[in-house]
Amino acid sequence: MAVSHPQNNLESAFPEELAELIKQLPTLKYGKLIQRALAVLVRIAGEEVDRLDWKILTAALEDLEQGFQIFYPYRHIRKITIFGSARISANSSEYRLAVDFARRITQLGFMVLTGAGGGIMQAGNEGAGREHSFGLNIRLPFEQEANPFIANDSKLINFKYFFTRKLFFLRESDAVALFPGGFGTQDEAFETLTLCQTGKYGPAPLVLIDEPGGDYWLSWNQHVQKNLLERGLISPEDINLYTITDNLSIACDTIRNFYQVYHSSRYVGKQFVMRLNCELSDAQVEQLNEGYSDILAEGRIEKSSALPQEIGSETEHLPRLVFHFNQRSFGRLYQLINQINRMSYLVSEAEHPERK
Repeated sequence: MAVSHPQNNLESAFPEELAELIKQLPTLKYGKLIQRALAVLVRIAGEEVDRLDWKILTAALEDLEQGFQIFYPYRHIRKITIFGSARISANSSEYRLAVDFARRITQLGFMVLTGAGGGIMQAGNEGAGREHSFGLNIRLPFEQEANPFIANDSKLINFKYFFTRKLFFLRESDAVALFPGGFGTQDEAFETLTLCQTGKYGPAPLVLIDEPGGDYWLSWNQHVQKNLLERGLISPEDINLYTITDNLSIACDTIRNFYQVYHSSRYVGKQFVMRLNCELSDAQVEQLNEGYSDILAEGRIEKSSALPQEIGSETEHLPRLVFHFNQRSFGRLYQLINQINRMSYLVSEAEHPERK
């Protein structure tokens, strides 16, 4: 008797499933986007593409699929990505510092993402605990096994590619905390800064954490000041994209306070829409116009309700500030958000800044 394999069943059913999907496209919520995705695959199938290209495309889609599925149930909870060296010993003070940070930030209601390996990654999962942890592991021939604090957890994802893994580190995080590390940590620090500087990530807080009295990030910042800022390779405002501290209370407050009044933002056409947890007064908005006219391409900062394109979204009820941002001055934009968060506000005790 022939043995029926699930993969064979899937392949035999695929034409019918595809035909049914195409039939349903006009009624699906995201039918137009699904159609665009299918159209890309059809175009590629009609071109001269190597077998390796198809393997890369397929594996990347499988990485994305599992990431989307695992994170979806937690989409309303703010999350912190923790980066740092895999080589730091569990007996070190830096390891214990990362454990303490993860524990404190989860006690504030956030969840933690790590690379699922050892060192600082393990410390992050240990401090957060399984319930509040994600592990974004990378499949390598020589490393790395998932650390014992996230191994076999339903929120552990094993990625094939670094680029899909990096996508989820930032796509799913509302802040990034960096501890000392090697080339990988430096890569993550500068890549995150580049994405913040160009508006491809955030706005979101980036906190560089030293142990008390430590100078790892202070020395790094000296390099940035001398070789980048003084030579005009970055703008003076870019320094506002990150915070350096050796105090965990300051690190946690920097992250939580970022979402006290500011909630989130997006572009609607050419307008930058900033959603807030509470409405600002007319006088406060006028103060913002006086202090930040330099970041406007035209017009003024105005109070608004949800724009027509936002009707039906989960943030429809939130008050907004709307303006034409010049899409260059992201360091100044962070200063604007920090000022908004320092303004007097009234947030219900039932509201939590860690809830999206």
